[in-house]
Amino acid sequence: MQLDMNLLVALDALLDEGSVGGAAARMHVSSPAMSRTLDRIRHMTGDAILVRNGRAMTPTPYAQAIQADVHDVVLRARTVLARQSRFDIAQVERTFTIQCHDALAAALGPPLLAALRKAAPLAVLRMPAEGAADAQELRQGQVDLQIGAAIPTHADVLHEVLGEDRPMVVMRARHPLAGRKLTLRGYAEADHVTVSRRGRLRDTVDDALATQGMARRVVAAAPTVAAALAWVGAADLLTLVPERISAGAARALKLKVVPVPLRTPALPIVATWHRRHEGDQAHAWLREQVRGLVVKLLAPSDA
Repeated sequence: MQLDMNLLVALDALLDEGSVGGAAARMHVSSPAMSRTLDRIRHMTGDAILVRNGRAMTPTPYAQAIQADVHDVVLRARTVLARQSRFDIAQVERTFTIQCHDALAAALGPPLLAALRKAAPLAVLRMPAEGAADAQELRQGQVDLQIGAAIPTHADVLHEVLGEDRPMVVMRARHPLAGRKLTLRGYAEADHVTVSRRGRLRDTVDDALATQGMARRVVAAAPTVAAALAWVGAADLLTLVPERISAGAARALKLKVVPVPLRTPALPIVATWHRRHEGDQAHAWLREQVRGLVVKLLAPSDA
């Protein structure tokens, strides 16, 4: 069987986009042409690859099993070819996909997009909502970079600690606790909102309170920092946000931001990526931009 690299590139696009139209747009060909390419791939593999599921197309089990390997081969081929010529980020035509929580996306997105549009005008930035915590999207090649708090445990996932932030308490200006210094007892006796995309009602603050023989009452879990700030602005509730990343957004909403009245763990900010990107110059450029911007976001405001 003769290997056609173009088919691998097309297969990578089809599996990543999950549609003929999306893959066609990425590769700058017509949808009928991409449909014919999919037919060739089906004939070569003996597998349907993508099957219709209502209006969407779903990858077959075989397609899911080979997706990461296909993406790895395509990236490695591009890296090998790129080494034959001088790297120029301005010529990179690629979609960079970064996953992080909504507060960091709001703070990091504008300067990163500005840097991308200036230095890499042919590239596209995607920042989808956070996914699973097991690096599955990284390992399958669906995400280039994840930024969160966890240190990866998989040997094929690399990481860099970019810095750390600390939690701050947010409340509305009319909250009964807003007019005086927040004490530990006052904090524990107030009603709270947690921020958790999985709806968790406990976090590390509850563990810190437990060491003091205290507990707080959590009345709700918001999926994002933005949602939590909206809820706090509408009721007598407290929530926690990372100081450098999103306290400014809270103040812009006329909310009061004060220190947590007990010792709490720092919030690490960790960038993770799959090892297939080692030697990928465009990915290294992306990591460099993210590193510099996050360090700048975490710098003291009076620095």
